[in-house]
Amino acid sequence: MKHAGPAALAALADLLAAIRERGELKESRPGVFYRKGKAFLHFHEDPAGLFADLRVNEEWERFRVSEADEHASFLATLKRST
Repeated sequence: MKHAGPAALAALADLLAAIRERGELKESRPGVFYRKGKAFLHFHEDPAGLFADLRVNEEWERFRVSEADEHASFLATLKRST
């Protein structure tokens, strides 16, 4: 599974905008976020769809974020993780 490229990140524009509004995360490069100096969130593209890798309790967890309803669910998880 490769890291999300420009086209994949463009498809996630609304989700990325919501994440950027949170303020406590630093985006080191498009779609790659750090929290307190530590890698926290990034995105992948795969034939099965688009995915977010989020550090939850010091472990990476993968979330599908291809659809709008998945965005809402992911943002709720992100809120609980920060």
